[in-house]
Amino acid sequence: MTCKAGRWAVSIQTEMEVQEPTPRTSPEIGLDLGVVSFATRSDGTQLHPDERLVRAMKRAEDRLRWEQRKLSRKYRKGPKSRNFAKQKLRVARACEKVADMRRDFLHEASTTMSETQAVVYVEDLKIRNMTRSARGTRENPGRNVRQKSGLNRSILSQGWGTFLSLLEYKLARRGGRLIRVAPRNTSQTCSACGYVSPDNRTRQEAFVCVVCGHAENADVNAAKNILRAGHAHSACLEAKTSESAA
Repeated sequence: MTCKAGRWAVSIQTEMEVQEPTPRTSPEIGLDLGVVSFATRSDGTQLHPDERLVRAMKRAEDRLRWEQRKLSRKYRKGPKSRNFAKQKLRVARACEKVADMRRDFLHEASTTMSETQAVVYVEDLKIRNMTRSARGTRENPGRNVRQKSGLNRSILSQGWGTFLSLLEYKLARRGGRLIRVAPRNTSQTCSACGYVSPDNRTRQEAFVCVVCGHAENADVNAAKNILRAGHAHSACLEAKTSESAA
């Protein structure tokens, strides 16, 4: 039994027999997680919340900011008033509403993908390192602190870690797999000729290879590279397994 934002929830654990799922190996996709578009598949499909959910989340986030400003005006040192406690509860419930909306989208997206795909390759992102503050120290102050702070908020608001955790267990439940691959150069490599250069991606949304001229949406190109890296990773694991068996 837990209490969150003034509301109680009861969890009941039961035991049941579950049959071992039949392993599946296809279809398979590469998945590139992003900020502008939540996720892009190697087949060119982009995954993002629908317009109604976006508008609802925007209203909920605006309400949360409004409640937080009201809380800051009621704050005082020493013993807190009853009105402060009431407002703090309103802030917690507004925050929980935003989190519930985001969680519902992540559940829906992960369920749909686990039902239509057998193997999903994603970058092995170190989200904690990616969202580390750029503030630095008094002796060595950081650069572009405000821009980095905004990027950190955008990354954390996407819920990548939660989405991958949901997707991993839902795939496994249906006999599929989530495979993480090294993210090195996936955004700078041409999916057509394999040339690697930062000049291939001079803009956030467009990828143009400086060697072969291949032009494509940058996120789709990265997803194709993730798929190729996943195939190479799986081939290496199969080779090692064969050697061990021999």
